[in-house]
Amino acid sequence: MSLLVFLGVYAIGNPADVLISPEATEAERIEVIQSFGLDKPLYVQYGKFLVNALHGDLGRSFKFSEPALKLISERVPATLELAFAALLLTIFVGVPLGLYSGFKPNALSSKLIMGFSAFGFSVPAFWLGLMMVLVFAVFLGWLPASGRGETVNFLGIQVSFLTWDGIKHMILPAFNLACFKLSLIIRLTRAGTQEVIRSDYVKYAKAKGLKPARIIFVHVLKNTLIPITTVLGLEFGRTIAFATVTETIFAWPGMGKLIIDSISVLDRPVIVAYLMMIVVMFIIINLIVDIIYSALDPRVRLEERR
Repeated sequence: MSLLVFLGVYAIGNPADVLISPEATEAERIEVIQSFGLDKPLYVQYGKFLVNALHGDLGRSFKFSEPALKLISERVPATLELAFAALLLTIFVGVPLGLYSGFKPNALSSKLIMGFSAFGFSVPAFWLGLMMVLVFAVFLGWLPASGRGETVNFLGIQVSFLTWDGIKHMILPAFNLACFKLSLIIRLTRAGTQEVIRSDYVKYAKAKGLKPARIIFVHVLKNTLIPITTVLGLEFGRTIAFATVTETIFAWPGMGKLIIDSISVLDRPVIVAYLMMIVVMFIIINLIVDIIYSALDPRVRLEERR
């Protein structure tokens, strides 16, 4: 990933052309280029980056003159807070709606739910975000349009979900970020439910006279959750990595807005550090998904014992 980013930023242009003022003298220009290390060949720059990365140094930002990792770590709590809010909204709204539409596929309410999921698939995130700002912030004035709101210190981290003002600021961006994933989980849960309820063990559970709640939550939902867990894990990683549109529209001070600002000035250390952090997050998320598999599916544990 770091090699691809180095090659990509190098091919797009020279950061010095963007960062250095046009009014700077040639001597000042040369001094800045040398301070950034841009006067050296690309393979030398990349080799220096690899050596420093092994010591935990991913470079200093060209624009802010601070360690790139420090800049990103300051924005991580805001992005994770928004991503977790979108994930919880997806789970606690999408799964029940998918279960309901799976058990009653011909009901009018189920058709309305599937119509909403089609809407969520079809509408671009940037358009939906702008429309929500126009309706709920401008016309109705119910919710704020931008910013993170009031934050408090929690375990040394500034969070906004513990204040009412922070929650109000989070509602619109969290729903905008969750809309596509919500639609995906509704359809996936519905399809899984319709497949599972036709299985022999569900028919046997009904024949034994088990309560409907036990059939739903023990026999149907648990088996439906296996593919849902995979999708949720991948989508959570994508939510963190690609929250750029939502964070830009709602001026949410997270990693997404930082990376957009960094790309605009070709701030390579920040871009590389951001993408390397995203790679690590995807690896961790996939590990957690594998662990959850063993808790949901006894066949995984049986295979491990063998």
